[in-house]
Amino acid sequence: MKKRPELLAPAGNLEKLKMAILYGADAVFIGGQQFGLRSRAGNFGYEEMTEGVAFAHERGAKVYVAANMVTHEGDIDGAGDFFCRLRDIGIDAVIVSDPAMIEVCLTDAPGLPVHLSTQASATNYETLRFWQEEGLERIVLAREVSMEEIKEMKRQVDVEIEAFVHGAMCISYSGRCTLSNHMALRDANRGGCAQSCRWKYGFFEADELLTDDMAARDEEPFSMSSVDLAMVRHIPDLVDAGVDSLKVEGRMKSIHYVATVCNVYRQVIDAYCEDPEGFVFDPAWEEEIWKAAQRELASGFYYGIPTENEQLFGKPRAIPQYAFAARVISYEASTGMATLEQRNHFRRGEEVEFFGPGFVRFTQRIDELFDETGMPLETANQAMMTVRVKVDQPVATDFIMRKRKVAAVKVPASSAR
Repeated sequence: MKKRPELLAPAGNLEKLKMAILYGADAVFIGGQQFGLRSRAGNFGYEEMTEGVAFAHERGAKVYVAANMVTHEGDIDGAGDFFCRLRDIGIDAVIVSDPAMIEVCLTDAPGLPVHLSTQASATNYETLRFWQEEGLERIVLAREVSMEEIKEMKRQVDVEIEAFVHGAMCISYSGRCTLSNHMALRDANRGGCAQSCRWKYGFFEADELLTDDMAARDEEPFSMSSVDLAMVRHIPDLVDAGVDSLKVEGRMKSIHYVATVCNVYRQVIDAYCEDPEGFVFDPAWEEEIWKAAQRELASGFYYGIPTENEQLFGKPRAIPQYAFAARVISYEASTGMATLEQRNHFRRGEEVEFFGPGFVRFTQRIDELFDETGMPLETANQAMMTVRVKVDQPVATDFIMRKRKVAAVKVPASSAR
């Protein structure tokens, strides 16, 4: 039996918070209305935080608030009251990067634990020791650290370590980027990143003019962005290295993404920690991860410096695309009928897949589809409409139904380096 690390999931809004916890997360990180780096996420007001904390604590989970913006003059105003309010609501910790914000939290809101954000670029044990002595309980490592560096940190400093295991990777060092500032007038370090690195670019000689002939060239656009991180095959290494919290990125991702990723990592973590000697990686876990993938996958900096193979140069290989089609509202065991809340268009005769917590999943064809009054339907094409479907196997509230969006060739498993 191994010490089980925390599985920490993103929650861009209250619905995602609940789904993350139902699908296996031990903790979630959210954003408030101020001081965060995801201004376009749903984010939480104080009432929603209170509801989210109650939901989480009833199920033995925790809620952290990211307040990790880089502050300019005037940005810090009101931070003390903000942190005090979070402490009184019952937030379990705040994730902060700016030293001034850290000082305000420690001084004005004693009792509220502070975690160092990955934006602070903690890459060595001396840095960890410094922040521990300042009163921080956990360090979220920079994404540029290696597995060997993590092991050395744990040997040298007795402080909690949090490391990313899944999600998008910023092309800039620890997110310190100003492309968005200059190209979209949106400050990436104060919550407004426009992801300029993921735009498509063309290169021309300085004296060339963009003509119709040039625009028609059959050339793939250049991108400076990275493939996504996926450590699903390497959980044993992270556990053995002593990582205390395994973090999934993606507060702006869909419920389908959050539920799928949490479901898989919950299975892998539990399987290894319960029986390290007998652990065998199930290929079905990785197959499931690909159903929520948007880009190719790799292991980031954990096993060496990424090469051009971990960048999105040229035309990416196609991967399966699945759409979040519906959420189960209720299920009648006597009739085998499930009541669904529609999220994407689907129709009778279409093949879909249901999945739920505990890695329950099955595929079936929709043979019987009705509206909420019992009238037969050919298609569910109205947003958020309530429909009833005959299901082949039992389901439960908050199971998810998804469907294949387009035919695509799956990226080989070997690409999840």
